[in-house]
Amino acid sequence: MKPLSVATAACLPLALCLLPAAPALADPARSATTDALTVATFNASLNRDSPGQLLDDLATSGNTQASNVAETIQRVDPDIILINEFDYDANSAAVDLFRTNYLEVAHNGAAPVSYPYAWSGPVNTGVPSGFDLDKDGTNNGPSDAWGFGKFPGQYGFVVYSKYPIKTDQIRTFQNFLWKDMPGALLPTNADGSGWYSDEILQRFPLSSKTHADLPVDVDGTTVHVLAAHPTPPSFDGPEQRNKKRNFDEIRVWADYVANRADYLYDDKGIKGGLSTDANFVILGDYNSDPLDGDSYPGAIDQLLTSPRIVDTMPTSQGGPSEAKLQGGANLKHKTDPKYDTGDFNDDPRPGNLRIDYVLPNTGTQVDEAQVFWPTRDDELFRLTGLHPFPTSDHRMVWTKLRFPAAEPPAPEQPNPGDQGQAGPSGAGKSGKLANSGTHVGLLGMIALTAGLGGALLIAQRRARRRRA
Repeated sequence: MKPLSVATAACLPLALCLLPAAPALADPARSATTDALTVATFNASLNRDSPGQLLDDLATSGNTQASNVAETIQRVDPDIILINEFDYDANSAAVDLFRTNYLEVAHNGAAPVSYPYAWSGPVNTGVPSGFDLDKDGTNNGPSDAWGFGKFPGQYGFVVYSKYPIKTDQIRTFQNFLWKDMPGALLPTNADGSGWYSDEILQRFPLSSKTHADLPVDVDGTTVHVLAAHPTPPSFDGPEQRNKKRNFDEIRVWADYVANRADYLYDDKGIKGGLSTDANFVILGDYNSDPLDGDSYPGAIDQLLTSPRIVDTMPTSQGGPSEAKLQGGANLKHKTDPKYDTGDFNDDPRPGNLRIDYVLPNTGTQVDEAQVFWPTRDDELFRLTGLHPFPTSDHRMVWTKLRFPAAEPPAPEQPNPGDQGQAGPSGAGKSGKLANSGTHVGLLGMIALTAGLGGALLIAQRRARRRRA
């Protein structure tokens, strides 16, 4: 059905204006939620060992791994997707190449998908610190960067969207210092002294990549996409520097959505978090399983148990099947393998884990939640496979969500003191149409106009939805 046009509204019979006052008019029907929105996160392992290599791989349409990533995305067709481990370049050339040469090209019968909007920003991975952060006697290795990486931009991320990203309202937290978080779990030596010197802490960012708040306009309703990729809680010693950093990186969003972020400043110096009535969805590889793996105790529970957050609990059939077939550490896991999203080393450990999340705000309706992990007898298993993986060691997580919809702005109510002024269409001070004895309910006219406007607005918003 086509939306009502302004011309159509104008042609309505004049008799519609001859209605009783507002109380006799019913409010126009309004949707309580947005239309179903498919939102996904995928650590696609589109990272490379040297700068520019990803650009070379995406310059043509022949890279097998990139084709598999694109086909996986096409099979789900998300409206918004965060791709972790996508190397950053300052010109976003890789973002455009992947879109043009892969996402918009059909793969094995899967329909192309188009994303008019995308965002990728600088990250801390691979940025040299100049300090010996891992205390191995050198200050120039990947572990001595502000976030583990061989070159600046490695392990970055990108968000693709079918809906407009409000670029003027984006907030990033790349430069927030770890020491500035109240109660931060800063690592310590066995004697209680700090693992990092005061000189280092004056420059040490909390985010191993960046944290980004990307407001997306979904037919007039703003949904804040909260994207991040905390460091793995591994590859450290008794000081637990990575475990504790992972915990505090997760805490950023927990505080941000729960009115506990007065301390948090973004890269423009603006402090604070989201309003308590804002719509949001937390996306990303958080490298933390609620029950298994190497996480600092309670790390991901900061999000999963928050009263502001819905745990969508996506599942797959492939997760339980692989846990059983692969055995090893999986046989002792406490997390139900149907929730697993990462396929990792089974012997000796850590086994498969739940570490990738799509977490919307309370009040959001969850229509569907899945992990893209086919069983071995499924034709699409070729996209996930076994080590060495044809695509990634992570599985895409996706949900269908209906966010609380923003109400159209309320129409201005007439000032009671102005009701004696000249009315519309030649109405005199008495509120009567010229040359007519019919009385017009002024409030009724206003309510009718508002009702038509609301209906037009809703219809137009739905007509503007961008689908592939």
